[in-house]
Amino acid sequence: MAWTWKYLAADGAVAGPAEPAEDFGSQGDAESWIGEEWKTLKADGVDRVVLLEDGAEIYTMSLQES
Repeated sequence: MAWTWKYLAADGAVAGPAEPAEDFGSQGDAESWIGEEWKTLKADGVDRVVLLEDGAEIYTMSLQES
C-alpha cells in the first residue's frame, strides 16, 4: 500500500510545491511527515491536505491553526 498527500488551496484547487510528497509505507509515516512539514506547506499556499491510500481518500485535514 502507498500512502500519499494531496495538497489543496482554500478554493479547493490543487496547490503546493511542484513535487508532491513521497509515497509512504504506512499511515503513521505519512502522518509523522505532515506533522513536521505542515508549516512549510502552509507557507507554499496549501490550505488543507488529503491523505490518500492507494489513491482513495482517507481524510482531509486543515492546515489552519484554530
